[in-house]
Amino acid sequence: MSVVVVGLNHRTGPVELRERLHFPPEAARNALQRLRKQLDGVGAVILSTCNRVELYASYATEPLELCAELRKFLSEWHGIPETEFRDHLYEYTEDEAVGHLFRVACSLDSMVVGENQVLGQVHDAYLLAQAEQSTDKIISALFQKAFSVSKSVRTHTAISEGKVSIGSVAVDLAVSIFMNLEGKTVMIVGSGKMGELTLKTLVSKGAGNLLMVNRSVEKAQELADMHGGEAIALDVMEDHLHRADIVVASTGAPGYILRPDHFHHALKQRAQQPMFVIDIAVPRNVDPAVNDLDNVYVYDVDDLQQVAEQNKEARRQEIDRCIEIVDEGVAQFMHWVHTLVAEPTIVEMSQELNTIRERELAKTLSSMPDLTDKQREEIEYMSKRIVNTILQRPMSQLKREMGHHDPHTVLHLVKRLFGLKETP
Repeated sequence: MSVVVVGLNHRTGPVELRERLHFPPEAARNALQRLRKQLDGVGAVILSTCNRVELYASYATEPLELCAELRKFLSEWHGIPETEFRDHLYEYTEDEAVGHLFRVACSLDSMVVGENQVLGQVHDAYLLAQAEQSTDKIISALFQKAFSVSKSVRTHTAISEGKVSIGSVAVDLAVSIFMNLEGKTVMIVGSGKMGELTLKTLVSKGAGNLLMVNRSVEKAQELADMHGGEAIALDVMEDHLHRADIVVASTGAPGYILRPDHFHHALKQRAQQPMFVIDIAVPRNVDPAVNDLDNVYVYDVDDLQQVAEQNKEARRQEIDRCIEIVDEGVAQFMHWVHTLVAEPTIVEMSQELNTIRERELAKTLSSMPDLTDKQREEIEYMSKRIVNTILQRPMSQLKREMGHHDPHTVLHLVKRLFGLKETP
């Protein structure tokens, strides 16, 4: 018994298709219930995010048949003909399926390698499957091992170090300048999407006082109400610039709206306390000459992108080490799976030898009627020790052999040696 995965991700399917095949949490809950009924109790987990939709399932029959069942399920659940998504799917079985999940959990299969969000998504998908009782021994062990491998990757490599999005890089640089963003005032100039994302990241790091600046005071007020800040019209921005520790410029203005004289005046009012300026507008909103002033640190899109690319390259250099850890985890898991194949035979061996033991013990005890109860117990205990000692080495060796040879050939040989009933 092992696992299969059927799915598509950001590399194999367009966002429009991923949206059509997506499972929101409540839908995933109901889908797991139906999937378990249709597959007659097979363990299953549904992992559905903005970048991937994947069905994991354990099997005791033909893996290709199970893959076909999972494709059919996707088609019927979403009401989409299989022909519309079949070419975008990947299907992995055995160690390939295990390795795929481990790479997903370690963020090696993510759009941004090393990001941390996907591990939480994998964990949530597993917890939901557990709550719906759609996991089994194999699936539970698989996901627990995935979490363990992910922890090892993040502990022993630098795959998650260094931010790789513009907003996150900007915030990291701000932290390096101010050490602590709590209580710092952020001025957002304009209403660009990137500026808003950067604002959210700054707020998540503790920045609390927000000044929303826009050409239209009504628009500024709308943004202020949305984010709990103060509205300021663009034409009076200069009067409030000194209040800002961090300035995020993100307008569509065709020229510079923040010049050296603005900051020179603001720094005087701030007693030369440092200011951090994030210019993510194209064309730029901040005159590059502002960088010549002491205590003003200006970063434009190119600066931030360069840092992000350096971080990405550093992460890429860690991938080989990550893959080694993943491959080691796959080998360990598959060896454990193979030992499960031997369990029924081990049980049969134990039952056969204990049947012989009980038969011979009964003969011996019947020929020695004068034994006390305590003596009888000691003889029985000794007989059990002998059987367990005889079984210990072949059972241990049999489990080891499962990971190195064709398990069915080995099991047939063992059954013939011990006179056990052979099954197809």
